[in-house]
Amino acid sequence: MARLLADLTPLRVSPAYRRLWIGNSLSAVGTQLTLVAVSLEVFHLTGSSLAVGMLGAFALVPLVVAGLYGGAVADHVDRRKLALASSSVLWLTAVLIAAQAWLGLESVWVLYVLVAVHSGASGINQPTRGAIIPALVGLKLLPAANALNMMTFSVAMMVGPLFAGVLVAQVGYAWTYSVDVVTFLAALYAVWRLPSLPPQRQDAAGVAGSDGSDGSDGIDGAAASAGGRRRVGWGSVVEGFRFLGSRPNLRMTFIADIVAMATAFPRALLPAIGAVVLGGGEAAVGILLAAMALGAFLTGLFSGPLTRIVRHGAAVYWAIVAWGLSVAGFGVVVYLAARAGASGGEPQHYLWAAAAFLALAGCADSVSSVFRNTILQSATPDHLRGRLQGVFIVVVAGGPRVGEMLTGGAAELLTEPVTLMAGGVLCVLGVSALMRWQPGFLKYDSRHPVP
Repeated sequence: MARLLADLTPLRVSPAYRRLWIGNSLSAVGTQLTLVAVSLEVFHLTGSSLAVGMLGAFALVPLVVAGLYGGAVADHVDRRKLALASSSVLWLTAVLIAAQAWLGLESVWVLYVLVAVHSGASGINQPTRGAIIPALVGLKLLPAANALNMMTFSVAMMVGPLFAGVLVAQVGYAWTYSVDVVTFLAALYAVWRLPSLPPQRQDAAGVAGSDGSDGSDGIDGAAASAGGRRRVGWGSVVEGFRFLGSRPNLRMTFIADIVAMATAFPRALLPAIGAVVLGGGEAAVGILLAAMALGAFLTGLFSGPLTRIVRHGAAVYWAIVAWGLSVAGFGVVVYLAARAGASGGEPQHYLWAAAAFLALAGCADSVSSVFRNTILQSATPDHLRGRLQGVFIVVVAGGPRVGEMLTGGAAELLTEPVTLMAGGVLCVLGVSALMRWQPGFLKYDSRHPVP
């Protein structure tokens, strides 16, 4: 059983990573509380779903711009200082969101602006933290560290929305936002305790100290030396894209994920499926959404075997195949439920089968994410990690948005079940075609990371 459970070695050998993981775990739940509560408050103020949807537009654009540029900045300055500055902005934004609720401003535009600022700061913070992780745990422990991070994210995605609804109903928006203000202090403290982490001109493949007792706080000593300073600008962003374009294995981690999300991302269809096809109302929609997060959590909890896999490229491929097949299976269940409803049956009986397929999809997506991020972190030279982590954040944020647009539009023409089944099949065919185009990706070996 111990070999099946998550590998906790990164938490044991690196005190700095342990503090960061605990801080991020607490703050992630608080952040989800705020994001859900903001959407509830906007709907409360406007009664408009369109106004709630505009939150996504105000969040996405700053995230894309800041993610790309912030990653470039992270490759030229002390990453600890940049992470501390962006974390401070995130915390101050949470304070202002809570303050507007305590003051009773009730202004949608104030919320839009604060969400945009929060998203921009997150676009800088996320690639910076992603570039820091290899220096904290070493390359060998990256799969275990990424699995632990994924588990944290999935728990926040399950617990945050649930608690947000309860807290808003019981104590109101101001107190709900204040929870985020308090919990984020743990993440801020963890970043403040990091040592200086300037980017390296040459990648360091060392492993963090075994117990942190040597006074290095579990940090690879080579990471403390600074590389040459260069001017930060959009030219640095272009340099990162130029490097990515010439490295097929790194490039495939992005293209494969875009194919998976564009063809078979089901979230936009879940409200109609849960409320109309399955006839379960909002509760059914909540179960379907939670099922995907549960699959991701279970993957993190039982991620022990993932740390022993060395063919990371093949693992990404099979995970995306499993994602496509799970979404297609979900489509089959929805089709059967629709037929049952049309013939006077009980479509609600298919809810748990649908949730099971979505849990499998969440599991597959998490496995893909763990190995894609590990390839990116281990095969990228340290002085370029920030920029490529920025691209990673943009793809992770933008890919699902594209998928929602495509599947939502397709469902208008093909119905939800057909869209899901066709999308799942297209996902499998698309990623298989990519492997034929770049067969070297299937041979990628973590023991000899080649970008």
